[in-house]
Amino acid sequence: MAVIANRRSVMTLFSRPTDIHSHRTRLVLAEKNINIEIANVIGNDLPEDLMDLNPYHTVPTLVDRDLVLYDAGVINDYLDERYPHPPLMPVDPVSRAQLRLVHHRILKDWYSLARSIEDASGRKADQLAKQLKESLLAANELFKMSEYLLSDELSLVDCTLGPLLWRLPHYGVKLGKPGVAVETYAHRIFSRSSFKASLTQAERDLLLNS
Repeated sequence: MAVIANRRSVMTLFSRPTDIHSHRTRLVLAEKNINIEIANVIGNDLPEDLMDLNPYHTVPTLVDRDLVLYDAGVINDYLDERYPHPPLMPVDPVSRAQLRLVHHRILKDWYSLARSIEDASGRKADQLAKQLKESLLAANELFKMSEYLLSDELSLVDCTLGPLLWRLPHYGVKLGKPGVAVETYAHRIFSRSSFKASLTQAERDLLLNS
């Protein structure tokens, strides 16, 4: 966290158009219908504001008046607490803990593979895509249990999983018939107006270029 002297009158999110973590936060913002200014970060030349505000020079970075937050998880928790309607985490501490554990595993297992795929090429990328596919298929039953992941209401877990599933064709992952439950869940997320609003043109184009 950082405190800044030059306060902004409108909440601002520094975001990259195809960054999966930025997408996570854009989806939460859209789900809660929060008025915000999106500062798109293109290429390697970072805005001076971002370099001054965030010591890690990463996106997403959220600026809310005197408050600066970075890391999508931290930002999304803050947004859910500051704008409690609609709630994106259950009130019950046991249910919250269960969802947080699943969320941790998604980031640790599937997001790590996704990042490795983006950094790899050729045969190595194909091998990593196969690992991601097999890991998702192994969790197929989990997607049958409820409307959303372990919940009948959309949660922060779904806001993390949706952007990953959107990128599967880009990663070269095709689940096919064995993954019908995953794909049904994915389309349920993709059909939400908030998800459509969260997409940048570059993210829409990911599917066209896959």
